[in-house]
Amino acid sequence: MVKFVESEGEWMELMEQSKEKLVVVDFTASWCGPCRMVAPEFEKMSKEFPNVIFVKVDVDAQQGIMQECGINCMPTFQYYKGGVKVDEVVGANVQSLRAKVQSLA
Repeated sequence: MVKFVESEGEWMELMEQSKEKLVVVDFTASWCGPCRMVAPEFEKMSKEFPNVIFVKVDVDAQQGIMQECGINCMPTFQYYKGGVKVDEVVGANVQSLRAKVQSLA
């Protein structure tokens, strides 16, 4: 299941959880066509990898998080372990997204 981050407080809590598990963050926007295209695959991966936390951040609603993470385009997928970003995939490339999850999980 994919969870939406609704506040900076939730973001901080999520980074705390990433000390135990890989966290994959989809920085997205409702108006972004490629974001909508990759969304079903992101949801599918969340079921395939139950030990990985999958979340979405709406860049329009959470601009502080977007700026803190250095997001310049959507979709951008960032991977966190131990509260630290360990990798990033920019664009709606499902194969790259899946490969990174498999290698880091």
